[in-house]
Amino acid sequence: MEHPLLSWKTISSERIADCKVFSVTHIRSRWVSGGQKDVHNFYLLHPCNWVNVIPVTQDRKVVMVEQFRHGIETVTLEIPGGSVDPEDASWQAAAARELLEETGFVSDDWVRVGFNHPNPALQSNICETYLARNVRQIQQPRFDESSSERISLRLVPLDDIPELIRSGTISHALVIVAFYLLQLHDDGKELFAY
Repeated sequence: MEHPLLSWKTISSERIADCKVFSVTHIRSRWVSGGQKDVHNFYLLHPCNWVNVIPVTQDRKVVMVEQFRHGIETVTLEIPGGSVDPEDASWQAAAARELLEETGFVSDDWVRVGFNHPNPALQSNICETYLARNVRQIQQPRFDESSSERISLRLVPLDDIPELIRSGTISHALVIVAFYLLQLHDDGKELFAY
């Protein structure tokens, strides 16, 4: 028996905008259940898939980035991350590239800790999270001239992360999810004892 909430069928789909980092699609969908019919318009964002990296140094500090976010017009404290590019060989390769670009750090010890759908009501993409252990800096961050990224680095003790989330200092939802996934990974042993 089909679930009534799954009774949506797409009638039409049209791409209405290409905004460099995502496209926008207008869809018309029909809901049919128990003889009732309803047609609605929906607008969907189609960003690239994303990766997040929790980079931890040998002395248990998280390499974090501070950057201005135009949506809330203030600086946020985040972990490195970004888009999975078509030329990336894998999700982990994208994570390693983003870590190096944004921080100049590298790791030889990577663990995939999970994934999430950033906003399934409006977005079609996935965000995977990786733990990078024993990171070390080999260069200064490098951004190409067309990049709008302006980032400063901040090393944060791993043990301080829960309080930074509780206080709202870390407020980016995908960063909070990343640390939660890390806590769940391997029955929670990874967050404060690895």
